[in-house]
Amino acid sequence: MFYKRIEKKIDKLLNDLEKANIIELSYILGNKKEILKRNLIAGIARGVGIGIGVTLVTAIIVYFLRRLIMLNIPVIGDYIADIVKIVESK
Repeated sequence: MFYKRIEKKIDKLLNDLEKANIIELSYILGNKKEILKRNLIAGIARGVGIGIGVTLVTAIIVYFLRRLIMLNIPVIGDYIADIVKIVESK
């Protein structure tokens, strides 16, 4: 009777640990090569994501600046035209 209760509690604890992926995390934390591999892949993914994001945001800003130039606003239009020329030349 006593052993069955302990066995049930151990099974419940094992199921809870498997659901929380604690077993996998403890394996990863013990393996330095796995940590390096995961961090390298995560760093590359972040770098590529930041590069793509900055490119898209810059393209959208340049698009809207071009649209403002077409409105032909006297003072602002010349200033924005200069900015667009600088961006396009690089």
